[in-house]
Amino acid sequence: SLVLQAVFNALIPDHAADAFSPRRPGARGPWDALVERLLGGLGRWDAEHFLFIAERGYLLEHSCAFLPLFPLSLRALAALLPWPPQLQPRSRLLLSAALLNALLAVLAAAALLGLGRAVLRRRREAFLAALLFSLSPAGVFMAAAYSESMFAFLAFSAMWQLEKGQSWLSGLLFSLACGARANGLVNAGFFLYSRGKRFALQLQVGSASLKKLPLLWKQVLSLACSAALMSAGIFLPFALFQYYAYVRFCSPSTGLGQTIPESLLQLARDKGYRVAGMGGAKPPWCSQRFPVVYSYIQDTYWNVGFLRYFELRQIPNFLLALPVILLGSWAAWSYISTNPWHCLTLGLERSRSEERGKPRDGFCGPAVFVYVVHATALLVFGFFCMHVQVLTRFLGSSSPILYWFSAHLLQEHEPLLQSTGTDNPTSGKGKSPNSCGKGTPDNPIVRLLLNWRLITPLSKGILGFFLGYWLLGLILHCNFFPWT
Repeated sequence: SLVLQAVFNALIPDHAADAFSPRRPGARGPWDALVERLLGGLGRWDAEHFLFIAERGYLLEHSCAFLPLFPLSLRALAALLPWPPQLQPRSRLLLSAALLNALLAVLAAAALLGLGRAVLRRRREAFLAALLFSLSPAGVFMAAAYSESMFAFLAFSAMWQLEKGQSWLSGLLFSLACGARANGLVNAGFFLYSRGKRFALQLQVGSASLKKLPLLWKQVLSLACSAALMSAGIFLPFALFQYYAYVRFCSPSTGLGQTIPESLLQLARDKGYRVAGMGGAKPPWCSQRFPVVYSYIQDTYWNVGFLRYFELRQIPNFLLALPVILLGSWAAWSYISTNPWHCLTLGLERSRSEERGKPRDGFCGPAVFVYVVHATALLVFGFFCMHVQVLTRFLGSSSPILYWFSAHLLQEHEPLLQSTGTDNPTSGKGKSPNSCGKGTPDNPIVRLLLNWRLITPLSKGILGFFLGYWLLGLILHCNFFPWT
């Protein structure tokens, strides 16, 4: 990603996009020019907002659409690492973003691997899903100065810890994820469902009697209190940031404590950006009963809302999002059609296989239900209420379903992968004959790519989607193309 974005950024001319791009005062030195040439493609579109926030804080109102955990991390890393003194702040932040996201993307893949092993209980399928995550079409945003890598790492790690029964650690990670992206609020559903399912299964095991009613009410009250407490903890970073924005932009006595360059003030006047601490009328959202700046910015600055993006001129963006829409819809339909009763009972009824102690594993297993619901909810919301072209990175950094389902299709329908051994090899048995480095590599992705002519059309379609859209996204993002 880093090498190809530098090549595309140098060879392909940029589109004159009307995107946020503040002027940078002062002359750039040779080191800054080198950093911009090598990593400039990582600082486009929303990355400009994150870099600006990390450098100057929440100076502009519309910057409050980007939550603070990632820019704070960039700022801390840029301040702690021993960069050359000749580098300007933007160059240091851009280098910090490249290093931080490279690390976080690797950790996110490792967390997805652990989560896949816990939920799917098929080691090879989980490993293949982690490899597909590394080739994700959202990969460009995992490398660029976006919060996707951080959110994926925190969200997948939280889901993994929840599967292992580490509720408080899971809640802490979910809470941190909520400080990186707003859709982290939805992740509270995993914790609520986990507690609700555990309670429902306990009721099915025990026998009902009047003597147990007081104990049952105590259990319900304890469950409700713990669920409310954990949900409040998960929502806390988002709520605190809304309060910070209220104090920043709605309090007339709040001063900036910093000098604002005239070029930035002129940009704010030209674009209609509201600057903190500059006086004037209060923003409309300050007078709301619950002043939430995030929803106001999405509505006012980016026209985000139900069916607002359904316009003829947005057809190219819908075409860009079509593959991930089809893949996500196919995953949901496959799971529902395979487990209709399990879905109708919301997974709260103990199945026969679970009673025998051998629940079905793999993508169609009962443990995947809540992840399918989560992915489907994000897909429906993103399709009808968001800028649809962001669906690829929106789902790719939030849900493991795209990777699990693709790995399931490859593992079930590709003969070259079915002959690579068992999911649970014992010592010396079920081992791939190529594990010592002879013949075809044991890495399933490499195995398929080296045998491209022999693999099935389904495998070509899945790999083509991951590799093709990863490359297309890299070109579109790094060169300011209009449809990104």
